[in-house]
Amino acid sequence: MAAHEGGCLCGSTRYRASGVASHVGYCHCGSCRRSSGAPFVAWATFPKASFAFSAGVPSRHRSSEPVERSFCPRCGTPLTYEHSATPDEIDVTLASLDDPAGIAPGFHIWVSQKPPWVVLEDGLPRYEQSREGPE
Repeated sequence: MAAHEGGCLCGSTRYRASGVASHVGYCHCGSCRRSSGAPFVAWATFPKASFAFSAGVPSRHRSSEPVERSFCPRCGTPLTYEHSATPDEIDVTLASLDDPAGIAPGFHIWVSQKPPWVVLEDGLPRYEQSREGPE
């Protein structure tokens, strides 16, 4: 089983996710943008049972009623996203992986909320809201 390790900028908070990543994509929603300070965030979903923090204890923030995000309390690096509708899954920020090259995003979600100056020309599927919504 594939193992993916990652962590924060300062190195004090580390994690390990095992298995195959699913739902690998870019999110353009306002919550992801504001929590990261970036125009969008790339995420990969893993089974929660195969994920663990291996060093440090992350801080947590409930960014909306169903969503809890974790980040390094020392340097602020965004690390995970958990949604109450999918309690057996956890999303990790692709950019926090030690080797993000092996997992490539395959779609864009919440493009209805992207800044107008973000131009998408990669040919990936785009969804106005979530993957379940209209393209």
